[in-house]
Amino acid sequence: MLVDFVYEGGRSVVGPLLAHLGASGAVVGLVTGAGEAAALALRLVSGPLADRTRGFWSWTIAGYAVTVAAVPLLGLTGVLGAAGALVIAERVGKAVRSPAKDTLLSHATADIGRGRGFAVHEAMDQVGAILGPLAVAGVLAVTDDGYGPALGMLAVPGVLALFLLLRLRARVPDPGVYETPETPGTAEARLPWAFWGYAGFAAVTLTGFATFGLLSYHLVEHSLLPAAAVPVVYAAAMTADAVAALASGWLYDRLGSRTVAVLPLLSAVVPVLAFGGSTWFAVLGALAWGAGAGIQESTLRAAVAELAPARRRATAYGLFAGVAGLGTFAGGALTGVLYDRSSPVLAVSVAVIQAVALAVLLASRRFRGKRRFRYAVGRR
Repeated sequence: MLVDFVYEGGRSVVGPLLAHLGASGAVVGLVTGAGEAAALALRLVSGPLADRTRGFWSWTIAGYAVTVAAVPLLGLTGVLGAAGALVIAERVGKAVRSPAKDTLLSHATADIGRGRGFAVHEAMDQVGAILGPLAVAGVLAVTDDGYGPALGMLAVPGVLALFLLLRLRARVPDPGVYETPETPGTAEARLPWAFWGYAGFAAVTLTGFATFGLLSYHLVEHSLLPAAAVPVVYAAAMTADAVAALASGWLYDRLGSRTVAVLPLLSAVVPVLAFGGSTWFAVLGALAWGAGAGIQESTLRAAVAELAPARRRATAYGLFAGVAGLGTFAGGALTGVLYDRSSPVLAVSVAVIQAVALAVLLASRRFRGKRRFRYAVGRR
């Protein structure tokens, strides 16, 4: 929550800040795109390294420290190149910490239910994601667009976050104690085919998931809402994100991975509601988008822990992020192209993609069920 306060507060003004330093639209797109690519691709490296070194706390704290340092420094630099490097560095920090952090979380939630644990994590993220940008906006208003004070004050929650992490590491140096030890011989097992099938499902369903950038573009370009109202819609979507994360996490602990079947259904509904000519339907579409994003960031990730052996879990989270990232990138490009062509074509295409995603999910669940049966028979 505290670090989301920091980096979401910073990300909310990255575009205007870079423009203030002389960046063109192309430069802003290049810098932010490079940052997102780094945040996803580098997890393919940080995940296996975290598993190999077993230094999950070290990777987590180091990644958070990079973010906590980069964002306040953005307010101090007056050079476009340095600012661009800091924007990318913040995303690199996320890549460094994410597989290790998710592994720590998977251990810590083993007893209480991973669905609920990841859901609470996502809900607290969204609290920070809402408060951070609002705090930055408030300081900018008071200081007449002073980026230095606005971003500098984010150092306070950042330092508190690092202090809390160090306390947690001292109290629980090995979070693996929360989890039942694995059966001998499984610690070095390869990632099962069920994991790859589930990752394939995530990639397909995210290929048909529109971005909020496209939704906000539609709201403004079609004069459904003034630009100043878009952040309010985004805040409402983040509230839906938190609620959906908590609800789907609770259901996941009771129903298992079938809960994520809700994600393709929400993804199919978003373009039907959001890209019409009605303001209210567009807002409902944005709320559906927020609910889908909440499931992605909580329950979708919780299921990975059930499919990967503990010794390979950080690797699994890194690989899963990479595969899902490819789907996200493809989805942003595809939905944008289809939107320019025709909203009905976009809606139909997304519906077809989500039907395929449901089929892939069903296939991966069947394979997982057969694998469990064979394992049970072998143990007997």
